[in-house]
Amino acid sequence: MTRLSIVHKTAYKYNRRVTLSYNEARMTPLTDGQQVVLEASLKVSPNQASVSNYRDYWGTRVTAFDMQMPHESLEVLATATVEVHRTERVATEDDIVGWDVIASEKVQDEFSDWLPQSRLSGPGEEVLEIIPDIVKGKNPHEAAMAVFAWMAGEMTYMKGTTGVTTNAEQAWSQRQGVCQDLAHLAIGALRCSGIPARYVSGYIHPRSSADIGETVAGQSHAWLEWWDGEWRSWDPTNHKPAGDYHVTVARGRDYRDVPPLKGILSGGGGSGLSVSVEITRLA
Repeated sequence: MTRLSIVHKTAYKYNRRVTLSYNEARMTPLTDGQQVVLEASLKVSPNQASVSNYRDYWGTRVTAFDMQMPHESLEVLATATVEVHRTERVATEDDIVGWDVIASEKVQDEFSDWLPQSRLSGPGEEVLEIIPDIVKGKNPHEAAMAVFAWMAGEMTYMKGTTGVTTNAEQAWSQRQGVCQDLAHLAIGALRCSGIPARYVSGYIHPRSSADIGETVAGQSHAWLEWWDGEWRSWDPTNHKPAGDYHVTVARGRDYRDVPPLKGILSGGGGSGLSVSVEITRLA
């Protein structure tokens, strides 16, 4: 178990005055079977914003706020303290279902959100031709692990070569990308095999050797979960399951369902953006 304190700040400085804006923030971690949110807050500046909270279709905690007054900057400060206690069970034959179960009407209906390709997960014709040979003769769990091993040998983590609208096919054509691109490609490869898979966004503490009480520059991060009889996690950037240093904020079909901050505004004329994530291990 780890206890992590997270401070996530996003600030916009607009080139011209914004007259009004409508925004949604997905920065508050979830409480689920593997983590508990002990405390959380989200503050918006200027503080005249009208704020409300709800859970979206995917179960994500959303803070919606609109600013109907002229403003030249916007800052969103999200803080949380989370206890993480992930247990990734070793798969056994009793846990893993066969392809017949995955193809059954019941499973197809239950996981209908996680089986079709989304706008960002479609891996393209080349990958669609490669994957059948990789998963041939394997059960769903073995197939997923084979896909991850194949990706580890083909893809390189590289900043600055992709953006939030880059899809899995584009990342594959470059053989590189950041965490969200690797997650999208893995999800697309699993889905084209018939395995339910979903995108996970959150935070990661990058240094397990950090002392308790030491604040480090953390990261927003993306990984995935797939189902082979039970939900399992995989972080394709780090080539391992999500662990006690991963904090889940949102799940969705792809990045478009879980952006940390999005909105529409009138005015602005462009903006400068600064983002920082600080994580402190408390226990």
